[in-house]
Amino acid sequence: MYATEVFARYATEFRQARLGDEVLHHAKRAVVDWHAALFPGLEVAPMPQLRALLADDLDRGRARLPDGRLAPARAAALLNGTAAHAAEVDDSFRDAMYHPGAATVAAALAIAQDRGASGLEFLRGVVLGYEVSTRIGVAMGRAHYRHWHNTGTVGTFGAAASAAGLLGLHGAPFAHAMATAATFAAGLQQAFRMDSMSKPLHAGRAAEGGVLAAQLAAQGVTGSLDVLEGEAGFGRAMSDGPDWSAVGDTLGRDFHITRLTFKNHIGCGHAFAAIDGALELARQHGLRAADIRSVHVATYGPALDIACYEDPRTENEARFSLRFVVATALVHGSVRLAAYTPERLADADTRAMMARITAVVDPGIDAAFPGRRSARVEIETIDGQRHVWLQPDRKGDPELPLSDAELEDKLLELAAPVIGTERARTLLRNIWSLEQAGDLQGLGG
Repeated sequence: MYATEVFARYATEFRQARLGDEVLHHAKRAVVDWHAALFPGLEVAPMPQLRALLADDLDRGRARLPDGRLAPARAAALLNGTAAHAAEVDDSFRDAMYHPGAATVAAALAIAQDRGASGLEFLRGVVLGYEVSTRIGVAMGRAHYRHWHNTGTVGTFGAAASAAGLLGLHGAPFAHAMATAATFAAGLQQAFRMDSMSKPLHAGRAAEGGVLAAQLAAQGVTGSLDVLEGEAGFGRAMSDGPDWSAVGDTLGRDFHITRLTFKNHIGCGHAFAAIDGALELARQHGLRAADIRSVHVATYGPALDIACYEDPRTENEARFSLRFVVATALVHGSVRLAAYTPERLADADTRAMMARITAVVDPGIDAAFPGRRSARVEIETIDGQRHVWLQPDRKGDPELPLSDAELEDKLLELAAPVIGTERARTLLRNIWSLEQAGDLQGLGG
C-alpha cells in the first residue's frame, strides 16, 4: 500500500469515527488562532496587490472573505491562506517544522462555505488536514527543511486532505487528491532570505493548490499514487529518501492537533525561546535595558539561519532578526505588532541593545531540534554580574501552552483593530460553539 493509499484508508475510517471532545476543543483552538493570524495579515504585503490582481474573481462564488465579499473557493483559499501567514503569528506543529493552520483552515473554510457545510463538518475537515499533513512533514524531516519551506510544501497536503474530506472523498479519489497535491507542493526558503513579499504566498498557494487537487480528484482526475515514495517522487526529490512505512501507524490514536504551538510573540518563531529567556532573566533580576552590558544567545541552527538579519531595515527583515526581536523585548517588554512600526525600527535604544547581542549555535540545543526549540541566554550587567537562563521551550509550545483565555485575548488584540471589539467577541462565541452550528454564517464576513 502506497502512502497516499494509507491516508486514503484513514480518510475512509475517519468518516465514520466520532471525534472526542478533547480533539474537537483543540480544533476550535486552532480556528481561534487562525482568525487571530488572519486579520492583522489582511493589509500586509502582498495582500493588497493580491486582492487587486484577483478583482475579477471577487463578488461571485459561495465562499466568503473577511470583508464580506464573495469569492470562488480557490480564490478564497488563496487570499485567506496568504493573509493568515502574512503577519507571522500563525500556529505551528513543531515536529513537522510547519505552520499547518494557514493553508489547512483556509482550504477547509473555503470548501465548507462553498458546499454549505455545518460547523461540525468544517471542524472535521480541519482535523483531517492537520493529521495527514503533519505526518508528512515529520516523515520528510530536517533534510527537507534545509531548502524547502514546509508551510508551502507540506501545507498543500493539509489543504488537499481537508478539502477532500469536505468534498466527501475517501478511498481511491482521496488518494488521487493527495497524489496531485504532491506535484503542486512548492516553496523555497531562499524566498525569505532576502527582503521579499513572497513568503505568505507559500501558504496561500498551498491552500489554493490543495483545494484544486481535491476538486480535480472529485472530477475523476488521477495522480501517481507512488508519488511520495517513488524513485523520482516527493521524498527523494525534496528530502533524503524518508521511510514511509510507518507514516500512518498512529492515525486516529495520536491526534497531532492537540499538540500545536500558538505564538505568544509576533515574528519568526525560531527566535521565541531567546525572547522568552531574555524576558525571564529581566524579570528574575529586575533588569532594565540600561543595566545590560551584553546579551549572549546560544540556540539551534535554523534560528540563526532563518532569523538571520543583523541590521534589519524593513518590517519583514525585522520579523526575521533574532537580534532585533530580543532587543525589542528587553527595551520595550514585548514583541507585538507595535514592534514593527517605522518608529520602532529606527528606535535608538533598540539599535543600541542590538549591538550588545551575540548569538551562536549550541550543538546540544541544535541536536534536539525540531522536537525542542530551546535557547540559553546569558546577560552581563554593567556592574559585572552574569545571569544565565536555559529556556527549554517557548511560551505557547505544548509544554507551556496558551490557555483558552490567552488565545481569546490574542484574537481580540489582533482582530479588534480590524473588525471592532464587539464583532471580534461575537466571532469568538461562534467559534467555541461551531460543532452546534448548522452552517458557517458566524465565520467569515
